[in-house]
Amino acid sequence: MKKQWMFWALAFLITLSAAYYQRITGPTYPRKGTLINNNTILKYKLTRSSDTGKDLNIKIPITNNTKGFLFYKRYNTSDDFTVIEMKNRKDTLIAAMPSQPPAGKLYYTIRLKPEGQNDWATEKPVVVRFKGTVPAWVLIPHIFFMFLAMFFSNFTGLLALGKRNKQMKYAVITLAITIIGGLFLGPVVQKYAFGELWTGVPFGWDLTDNKLLIGFIGWLVAVFANYKKERRGWFIFAAILTLIVYSIPHSMFGSQLDYNSGVIKQG
Repeated sequence: MKKQWMFWALAFLITLSAAYYQRITGPTYPRKGTLINNNTILKYKLTRSSDTGKDLNIKIPITNNTKGFLFYKRYNTSDDFTVIEMKNRKDTLIAAMPSQPPAGKLYYTIRLKPEGQNDWATEKPVVVRFKGTVPAWVLIPHIFFMFLAMFFSNFTGLLALGKRNKQMKYAVITLAITIIGGLFLGPVVQKYAFGELWTGVPFGWDLTDNKLLIGFIGWLVAVFANYKKERRGWFIFAAILTLIVYSIPHSMFGSQLDYNSGVIKQG
């Protein structure tokens, strides 16, 4: 147990860093923006993921009579942009976009003109994807177990790198948590969100499902490779592989509705 706390601490820091990286790079997390109005910096977020069944409100905080327009259209279509003048409600500009079917996307941008300024500021276009509502009872455990799996993956890899004992024990724990959080709860989340249990290989090319599959296979191979004889290199390999997999932004190349055919595509 001597100095083992250092492995726990380092594994926690690596996992925390990966979680933060996922948070700021994923295509479904809000894009942050700023508006400078009369020397006042106002921060806002542009939504990139929303639940099906309710209109999506876009909100921009302001300090006075700033004007704003919202432009949107269905993603990857030849539709013309719909233009809506944003309403000023209690120092907030608000405009709503209609809900889309699961995996449907809208492409939108906003134009702002602060009071007293001649120029309009145009925000870079944003894509928002809609999904079915995922109940908290399955979403929260799924997220918890997936990051717990990464934590034990990092810890096991560090133990193997430091030539410590009990690597096999924690490798089995990593594999078991990956199965629970990924192979059991993951498909349930996918079913609620987009109507399919599994959209990775061999049924599709959804990157999120395939990342999970790669991480699972990596630890499965590592456990079996160490079943009769210690081969700590496999634990290090599986840990590095998992870290690489988790570093790929979440939901990239995910489910997307083809408005022309009405089919949800992956990858």
